[in-house]
Amino acid sequence: MATLYILLNWAVLFLYWLMIATVTIRILLKRRPVTSALAWLLIIYIIPLVGVIAYLAFGELHLGKRRVIKAKNMWPSVETWLEKLKQSKHIFCKNNSRVAEPLFELCEKRQGIGGVKGNKIQLLTNYQDALNTIIRDINSAYYNIEMVFYIWQDGGLVDEVTEALINAAKRGVKCRIMIDSAGSWSFFHSHQPKKMRKAGIELIESLKVNLFRFFLRRMDLRQHRKIIIIDNYISYVGSMNMVDPRFFKQNAGVGQWVDIVVRMEGPVSTTLGIVYAFDWEMETGQRILPPPPDTNIMPFEQATGHTTQVIASGPGFPEELIQQSLMTAIFSARKQLILTTPYFVPSDDLIHAICTAAMRGVEVLMVIPNRNNSFLVRWASRAFYSELLEAGVKIYQFNDGLLHTKSLSVDGELSLIGSVNLDMRSLWLNFEITVVIDDKSFGSDLILVQYDYIARSTPLMQKNWNKRPLWNCVIERICYFFSPLL
Repeated sequence: MATLYILLNWAVLFLYWLMIATVTIRILLKRRPVTSALAWLLIIYIIPLVGVIAYLAFGELHLGKRRVIKAKNMWPSVETWLEKLKQSKHIFCKNNSRVAEPLFELCEKRQGIGGVKGNKIQLLTNYQDALNTIIRDINSAYYNIEMVFYIWQDGGLVDEVTEALINAAKRGVKCRIMIDSAGSWSFFHSHQPKKMRKAGIELIESLKVNLFRFFLRRMDLRQHRKIIIIDNYISYVGSMNMVDPRFFKQNAGVGQWVDIVVRMEGPVSTTLGIVYAFDWEMETGQRILPPPPDTNIMPFEQATGHTTQVIASGPGFPEELIQQSLMTAIFSARKQLILTTPYFVPSDDLIHAICTAAMRGVEVLMVIPNRNNSFLVRWASRAFYSELLEAGVKIYQFNDGLLHTKSLSVDGELSLIGSVNLDMRSLWLNFEITVVIDDKSFGSDLILVQYDYIARSTPLMQKNWNKRPLWNCVIERICYFFSPLL
């Protein structure tokens, strides 16, 4: 009996170290940032069993075998569709501004499609204007409405959006909606999905949370896009979820969420349509491509108009394109760079690009919320402040709620707006969307909004920051340790 007990102990010990060694090798073989690899290794060796389980669940980008197959099968039809779109040469811009040219060239080479011109773009800076405009466009829809959101929550004007969609479906408009399962957990456990489906709306629970598939697909891989497409011609992209801030997370202690949305008319809506078609097929298996390009795809203005490029990220899309695009835009800046983000936990490359811009004389302004809804992110973000301030970056802490706007303005001419946070999750993991706009008039409008945020913020002074308590520094460094995983 004693011999059997000893053998069992040795067997358990052998299996334990075999498991640790196997996961260690997996981490080392994966091509990932060194900081991320070291963080995972430390977690696994400090808290082995919990660390191994966490790594298997969240450490690698598992989309799921069936989704991967769908993504691969989708690309031939997407490429064929893009080739047909390129025949409509009148919608493509041949000359970009100096500051925008490198980014547009990168996107064209990596995504296979150039920027389109002649779009009419409207910047909506508060939830009332945005939701009321969306309701108006839904009520005017003739053919189809397509939506994807991370969070959908009932209450306030969102109920009016839902009623408008139900009425549209009843009058024959084809309505397809994808909503993330985790982000809208409470919505899918309410009566609204059944009501919407009964009216004829195709409502899909995207990336459905399933504990039985815990190790087969990452549960924290989320559908984070915010897109609306109406009649294949009108579209919306921005940072706003389908929520009314007056009724959303009122007990979080951060105030109302502050977002912006861009409403677009023109050929950019067609390019957004292929992104939606890709997501829809990956989720449902149904191939519903946008209408084939024809002469009806006419620019709003033949010669000019907001030249726009769409950048999509996530499994199945060009790897690292979001980070490459951000860094290309930052490197293009010569005069001014303004960033707004609710969550700031950047990669080493991105933080160095921002600091280098400030060091070479670019005025770099960064606006972040004074309070946000994530303890780890809030403290991990602060670990970067010293480096930013020393480089000459001006940091402003927004006081009037949770600033949820994700925007980048470069020299007042190049603008990036969408769903991408400046954190590792958005840069490397989630399904995200960004629109890039090369236009001085729109750039001026965005800067006015960003300066309004700055006017409602408190500047962070380096001398005051350096005097913060020691215990703050300790918490910052501990949370910074987890930054590659956030």
